[in-house]
Amino acid sequence: MDAKIRRIERALEALEPKEADCTICPRDCRVDRRKGPAGVCGSGVRAGISTGLLHYGEEPVLSGRAGGAPEGSGGAPPRGSGTIFFTGCNLKCLFCQNYQISWEGRGRILTEDELAALMLDLQARGAYNINLVSPTHVIAPILRALRAALAGGLRIPIVYNSNGYEKVDVIERLAGIVDVYLPDLKYFSPEVSKKYSGASDYFAHASQAVEEMFVQRPDLVLDDEGLAREGLIIRHLVLPGRVEDSMAVLDWIGRTLPPDTALSLMSQYHPCYRAPEDIRRPLGAEEYRAVVDRARALGLTQLFIQPEVFGTDDHLVPDFERGDPFRWRPQEK
Repeated sequence: MDAKIRRIERALEALEPKEADCTICPRDCRVDRRKGPAGVCGSGVRAGISTGLLHYGEEPVLSGRAGGAPEGSGGAPPRGSGTIFFTGCNLKCLFCQNYQISWEGRGRILTEDELAALMLDLQARGAYNINLVSPTHVIAPILRALRAALAGGLRIPIVYNSNGYEKVDVIERLAGIVDVYLPDLKYFSPEVSKKYSGASDYFAHASQAVEEMFVQRPDLVLDDEGLAREGLIIRHLVLPGRVEDSMAVLDWIGRTLPPDTALSLMSQYHPCYRAPEDIRRPLGAEEYRAVVDRARALGLTQLFIQPEVFGTDDHLVPDFERGDPFRWRPQEK
């Protein structure tokens, strides 16, 4: 762990000066975050969080087997992913299901010591990993907290659960620190990404970031329980009426990365918050099926597939006004 702490210190030497003239992400807001919350993300130099909990709804290699035990565990329910939901966001998709924290910023500000203590508490409760949700805009305070947590005995993998709108030079600084990269690759078309996320340059940045993540963690390495110890899992949420854009994303993956690159194709879209009229409907089963079929036709072999249709009451749409945003528990399935 001393080596990882040294890498964190080197990363902070490069990233902390940016807090005075913020260029952490492609937005390049150039605000002085030392003076308080600012910029697109609305963040200062400390991280805000909504909640930290054991989460059972991630991919099985992160949360354990949903609805049952990991193979060989003697029937015990999965312990879950130690998930920390950060407030604010540098992308702010109009349809975000986490809008209560990404747009509205509901949560509390933590010191680095408090965030480190939360990581250690999740480990003590049996979490398989520390899953950092939307870490991009608060990566510097996260690294300061992670340094303290590692010194205090944190030993489980670190998952970087990102919207993909990243700067390559920042991702390069995370080499040897992040164990599992879990980026979205949301859009291919600049017109689509501009319409829904106000970022016409999304794919230009996200594709380069994903390639760098692959350089660092090319192989999804699992332990004896089938849980991820390191690697890359690309997520893609299929949007209603935008199957063509999904196909373009898959085609890029197919020609750029090896066929065994882990890909999670998500059907859980639900129109939330400010979703425009053209996507203010559920995803059709036939739309999702067409995207899955394309992934298979491209020869992609390591796929995480969701049900073709989710109901409106499914656990995948959280409510961050609750103490526990997720209704689902493994014993209920």
